Amino acid sequence: MYKYTICFIRQGSRLLLLNRVKAPAMGLWNGVGGKLKAGESPLECVIRETLEETGILLEEPSFKGTVQWEIDEVYVGGMYAYLAEIPDTFAFQTPVSMDEGILDWKEIDWVLAEGNLGVGEIIPRYLPILLSSDECFEHRCKLVNMKLVDYKVNILNQNLTV
Repeated sequence: MYKYTICFIRQGSRLLLLNRVKAPAMGLWNGVGGKLKAGESPLECVIRETLEETGILLEEPSFKGTVQWEIDEVYVGGMYAYLAEIPDTFAFQTPVSMDEGILDWKEIDWVLAEGNLGVGEIIPRYLPILLSSDECFEHRCKLVNMKLVDYKVNILNQNLTV
């Protein structure tokens, strides 16, 4: 079982992202989420963390798989990844400053633009699959000196309960 969750909130062609003011991923745009509490399921965690960080109560975020990483030859851990779709009629004004950082809407094309260093090394690899596939995947990332040197993706066992 992993310790973390991440959720990408999509509204049409844009994502609600958090520019983190704390480690890990300080200064990078990322989805929202956080650490599981004792006895909490990944789904319960992602709903709680999203509410705490954005004020948005998710009804049915979709489980999209897992992301795990190794940094400088050391396995660090992983997270459960979710996607939440919100209707165009849902108003959420940004930018918003909060304890974790700044929330803002970013166009998906901007997030995935080649050479965009604002989202780090990993997100551009797994996010396109997360956004486009109905299946769940396991994403394995290997970083050396904070540079992605290996990325593997496999269809996740559909019997996984999260």
